[in-house]
Amino acid sequence: MPGALNFAPSCWHAQTRTSYTPRLRYPIPMPSRHHTFLLLAALSATLTLSAADKYAVDWTRQEPEIFEHYASLIRMDTSSPPGNETKAAEYLKGVLEKEGIPAQVYELEPGRGNVVARLKGNGSKKPILLMGHLDVVGVQREKWTVDPFSAIRKDGFIWGRGSIDDKDKVTSALTVMLLLKRMNVPLDRDVIFLGEAGEEGDSRVGIGFMVDKHWPEIEAEYAITEGGTTGARDGKVRYVQIGTTEKVPRGVRLVAHGPSGHASRPRPDNPVLHLAMAVGAVASNQPPMHLNDTTRTYFERLATISTPEEADRYNHVTDPARSPAILAYLAEHEPIHSSMLRTSIAPTILKAGFRTNVVPSEAEATLDIRALPDEDMPKFYDYMKKLINDPQVEIVPNGRGGREPGKPSRFDTDLFHSFEAAQRTMFPGAITLPTMGVGATDNSQLRAKGVQAYGFGPIIDEKDAQGGGAHADDEHLRETSLYKEVEFLWRSVFPVVASK
Repeated sequence: MPGALNFAPSCWHAQTRTSYTPRLRYPIPMPSRHHTFLLLAALSATLTLSAADKYAVDWTRQEPEIFEHYASLIRMDTSSPPGNETKAAEYLKGVLEKEGIPAQVYELEPGRGNVVARLKGNGSKKPILLMGHLDVVGVQREKWTVDPFSAIRKDGFIWGRGSIDDKDKVTSALTVMLLLKRMNVPLDRDVIFLGEAGEEGDSRVGIGFMVDKHWPEIEAEYAITEGGTTGARDGKVRYVQIGTTEKVPRGVRLVAHGPSGHASRPRPDNPVLHLAMAVGAVASNQPPMHLNDTTRTYFERLATISTPEEADRYNHVTDPARSPAILAYLAEHEPIHSSMLRTSIAPTILKAGFRTNVVPSEAEATLDIRALPDEDMPKFYDYMKKLINDPQVEIVPNGRGGREPGKPSRFDTDLFHSFEAAQRTMFPGAITLPTMGVGATDNSQLRAKGVQAYGFGPIIDEKDAQGGGAHADDEHLRETSLYKEVEFLWRSVFPVVASK
């Protein structure tokens, strides 16, 4: 065969006792530097593949344990308030320590526990933080068709409060920790697990407490928690949203003042009337549109996988001639996209009066403001004041609520590239979308500390998104989506923590 090596036998001839020297039929040329480089690159790729093969996971075998931990967490009522997160923290501490992973529970207040665990790396890179919050929003049991804390399997879904927000993330982070430990993966960086309290309304006892009082325990280069979604249509994943920034809660109260009196003698300075006009003024005149790097990239990439009609809207959303009609369409049909384009204002609570026949001296409305990360709030309040244009109405900010805006996380980091690689492996044909969350997560406080913090989430099919989502009655998650979510986190984390 051309190019093959053919060695003549080396032996002593029986009669002549002469020795035969081996001869090459085809001489081997010495490799050039270029060839040497290619050989080394091929060898490196082979070793990398071997490492990936060595730590390959049989995900079907992992499913029973994943479900066990997920269901156990859902069955713990950690509704906030009061929270009672410590019982979930102690459960996780027990699971981790059984595997030889030291864990500790930190409490600012009794019952409001945060659990921290760490796998040590060689220190050549800064740590990564995997986290999820242990508390859930409360429930109205009479509105649910199942026990909200049963984690029941029904129709291919797992039902229960926290099934999407946020005990799937907690389970995903826990599973990654367990797999790294069990497979004895050599690590370039520490991997930190955090199950935190108080995300649903009182982050003071959770991430706020950990950042302020126990920062060395969770300090990291990267962090991953909720804040993204994997979107599917008719069972096929179209995109993986990775949260890189988020809006900031900045609520206010509008307080209208005036003289009280008998309702049989109507007055033009009735506080209820002035409040109603003020609420109408701010709600019907949403702030100007403003795109940042995340939202601009989001709409550009989303257009590439959308229908021609959808792509046309996303590509022309900033076109002055077409923008008003597009914004009106998004507000009615795609409210999340509408909210991503500006600081939003939504009236949520009205309070006025105590008797039918008495004009009250004060009326009050609460507005939920979700501010863009770079919004100048004093200027924004001046903007609202000009809209209201009424000296009888006072604007009273509710405070910062513990959420601090930070710089958006970058798209050019090793971790973001790893998200993209995991997406290409698991969902070929889809795309990765950097996303600005319109809600709020505990990543906000981490970004304010300079952490490159990202959000991810489970597969939600459009046909499943009509009810039972986060904070909704009958919250539920497709069971197969849970397992894919865990796998996605593993495939994203492993390349940035494992020693090469």
